[in-house]
Amino acid sequence: MRYDRTVRLDTDFATAVERVREALAEQGFGILTEIDVTATLKAKLGRAAEDMEDYVILGACNPPLAHRALNTDRSIGLLLPCNVVVRRDGDRTAVQALDPNTMVTLTELDALRPVAEEATRRLDAALASLTAAGSID
Repeated sequence: MRYDRTVRLDTDFATAVERVREALAEQGFGILTEIDVTATLKAKLGRAAEDMEDYVILGACNPPLAHRALNTDRSIGLLLPCNVVVRRDGDRTAVQALDPNTMVTLTELDALRPVAEEATRRLDAALASLTAAGSID
């Protein structure tokens, strides 16, 4: 089962992170958290993490969508499509978001389908705006 929505950009990592923040904001997502995985692993593991590529997790939230999902199932917080990963992938930068339909597939709650569909539209629009071709893997 595929659970990601991915685009690959021909841009440097720092520029990609900034562009992702802007694209998400345009679709109503705020960034609540930011985890610099590379720095964290290097700080905690030292030399063992020396080869870790640039990797950031942005904790994005669209409050109206989160509220609707949580009113349907209080445990859905475990599956909300909040994490957006920006990471170096060879000479490109990958941007990945959890496919919101994962919420429906795993919970089998049809009441979450409208939330997942809207979240998918918004995330896809944000991801597509990052690429010239607008294609999402």
